[in-house]
Amino acid sequence: MKTLLSFLAALCLLLPASGAFAQGTPAKTGKGTAQVQVKTSAVCDMCKARLEKSLAYEKGVQAAVLDVPSQMLTVTFRPDKTTPEALRTAVQRTGYDADTQPADARAYDRLPECCKKTNAVH
Repeated sequence: MKTLLSFLAALCLLLPASGAFAQGTPAKTGKGTAQVQVKTSAVCDMCKARLEKSLAYEKGVQAAVLDVPSQMLTVTFRPDKTTPEALRTAVQRTGYDADTQPADARAYDRLPECCKKTNAVH
């Protein structure tokens, strides 16, 4: 019973924090950084590796983590170096949709077949 109560108490603390990273709206994280979440069309672990590596080369990006099941890319960045719009453009140039913006057609065509939107989520 104590375990269940501890779990519920922890859950109550975490749920309000999850709203701080609303899709497309950068959230200040302190120390001069912000976070933004971008809904992508990524479907597999190869997509995860490709997106995270691609974003790592973007100026001002400190971390990029893709949650494959939810297709949400969380990017921690320095707002004085880049913007959420520039990060979405980087996702599109990698071949994936970024929120409501479609992927760059040429980049999408270069993706492996398993990473195409037409395939079922793995």
